Amino acid sequence: MAEEPNTSMSVLASQICNQISSVFNANTSKPPAMNVLVEEIAAAASRNGKVFVYGVGREGLMLKALSMRLFHLGLSVHCIFDMTTPPISSLDLLIASAGPGGFSTVDALCSVAKSNGARVLLLTAQPESGSSVKHATVVAHIPAQTMANDQDHDRVGESESRPLLPMGSLYEGAMFVLFEIVVFKLGEILGQSPDEVRARHTNLE
Repeated sequence: MAEEPNTSMSVLASQICNQISSVFNANTSKPPAMNVLVEEIAAAASRNGKVFVYGVGREGLMLKALSMRLFHLGLSVHCIFDMTTPPISSLDLLIASAGPGGFSTVDALCSVAKSNGARVLLLTAQPESGSSVKHATVVAHIPAQTMANDQDHDRVGESESRPLLPMGSLYEGAMFVLFEIVVFKLGEILGQSPDEVRARHTNLE
C-alpha cells in the first residue's frame, strides 16, 4: 500500500526540523550565538547605531529576513549594496555571514567596516579558521554543516543516502531559526509590543 502523501511530507518535515534542532544542541566551547547576537544588536540600538547585514547566496537571504524584522523592531537597518545604504561609522554594527569560514566579499566588507570603527559580528560554522574570522570583532558560532564539509556524510554505510539538507542548507535553516529566537528576545529587551512591531510593516503590498 502506497504511503499517504501527507504522511510522507510530515515525516520529511520532522526529519528536517530535527536536523536543524540538533544544531542548537551541539556541544561547543563558544558562547551561544543567540547571546552574541542579542547583546550586539541591543548595544547598537542603545547607542543609536545602525545595523548593516551582508551574506552571499542563501546566507544573504536569511540575513535579509533578519533585517526586515529588525526594522519592524524599530532599528535603523540596511542591507549592503541596496541603493539607500548609508556610510558605516563607529556607532554601527555589521552582521555578516561566512558559513564555510570565508568569502572574498565578506572579507572585504568586514575589513572596510572595521577600518571605519564599526563593530563586526561574524556568523560562521568555522570559528577557528577561515579568512573572515580575522576581520571580526566578535564571532557567533553556528555549528552546522556548510559547503565546507557537506561531503562528510559520505561515510561507510551512508554513501548511497541522499541528504535531506545538502550543501549549506542545514546552516541556512539554522540561521533562520536562530534569527527568529533573536527577534523574540530583542522584542522583550527593546520593549516592543506585537502591535508596535506590526505597525511598522509596509502597507505597499
